[in-house]
Amino acid sequence: MISRLFYFWLSMSHTTAIIVAAGEGRRIGGEVPKTYLPVCGRPMVLRTLDQFFSAQAIEEVVLVIAADEFLRCETMLRDDSELANRRWILQSGGPTRQQSVKKGLEKIGSDTDIVVIHDGARPFVSPALIDRCVQASRDKGAVVVGVPVRDTIKIVSNDRWVQTTLSRSSLWAIQTPQVFRKQWIVEAHDRAAREAFEATDDAMLVERIGKPVFVVDGESTNIKITTPEDVWFAEALLRQKRIP
Repeated sequence: MISRLFYFWLSMSHTTAIIVAAGEGRRIGGEVPKTYLPVCGRPMVLRTLDQFFSAQAIEEVVLVIAADEFLRCETMLRDDSELANRRWILQSGGPTRQQSVKKGLEKIGSDTDIVVIHDGARPFVSPALIDRCVQASRDKGAVVVGVPVRDTIKIVSNDRWVQTTLSRSSLWAIQTPQVFRKQWIVEAHDRAAREAFEATDDAMLVERIGKPVFVVDGESTNIKITTPEDVWFAEALLRQKRIP
C-alpha cells in the first residue's frame, strides 16, 4: 500500500520514466521490429506505456526508439486513444542500449528529481511495482528490481569446463525498472561516456561512482520478451489473466 507520505512527496517532486525501445530485436525474428509486435492484439510498446501511465508516480515518459522508426511510432502514439492527454516525448536512440539511455536523459526536464529506466520489452511490469520503486528511491537513492535465482549458476570456461558453482543464496536476477536520483544517474552516464565504459545495466554505472543500490522484490510476470517463445508465454499470461 502506498502511504500518504508518499503521495505528499509525489506532489513535491517530479518523476520521469525513460523507456528504452530502440533495439532491433533480431532474436525474435520477422520483419516487424520487436517494439511494435502485437501481444494479444496490442503493440508491445503500447502495453508498456499503459502500465507506466497507470502508475501514480509517473508524470511523463521519454520513449527512446530507433531513429528510422520515429514517424511510425509518433503516428501510432498520437492515434492511440488510451494515450490521449498523456505526457510523452520521443527521442532517437544510439547504437547501444547504454547510449540510448544517455540520449533519453538529455530529454528530461530540469525539474525532474527521480528517473525511472525501463526496458520497452517488459510490458507486464505492474503499476504497483513502479510506485514501490519510486517510493524506495526517495530514501535509498538508487533502486533496482530483482528476483532470487532459482537455477544453479556455474562459472564456465570458454571451452565449456565448469570452473566453480556459485551459492544461490546471494544471487538475484535483476530486472527493470531501475530508479535513481537524477544527479546520480546523469553523473554515472557522463563518467561512463568519458571513459568509454559499457555496462550491462544502469545500476552498474551508478555502482562505479560509489553509490549504493537497493534491491526491491520483483515480479515473476515482469518478463522480458526476446524470443518467439516469450511472445507465446506473454499471450498465455494475458489470456489467463495472470498479469497483476
